[in-house]
Amino acid sequence: MSVQTQSAYKAVGPLLAFPVGAGKEVRMGTLELAVFRTSDGGVFALENRTPHRKGGPLAEAIVSGHYIYCPLRDLKISLRDGQVQEPDTGQALTYPVKIVDGYVYIEVPE
Repeated sequence: MSVQTQSAYKAVGPLLAFPVGAGKEVRMGTLELAVFRTSDGGVFALENRTPHRKGGPLAEAIVSGHYIYCPLRDLKISLRDGQVQEPDTGQALTYPVKIVDGYVYIEVPE
């Protein structure tokens, strides 16, 4: 038996509020996200916590294409699926994003 949780897209701000090539911390209730806007127009949301024991702020990561580099351990993390690239292991939680009428919406659990 699987447990299904309700989720909904919630507006987090205008697209222009998210700088290209940088991360921005966004809080939604108790959820803390790191939102990244890439130079090709993509917007990605991940849990604002690095996927290793230290759990540092992922919003401070360095952006390179569709990857970010952990500010504490230099892990290379895919923005698309949160997967840490080899030779390291791990995964950051990702959240679906959509842009509607110039606003960024992120799907989060209710």
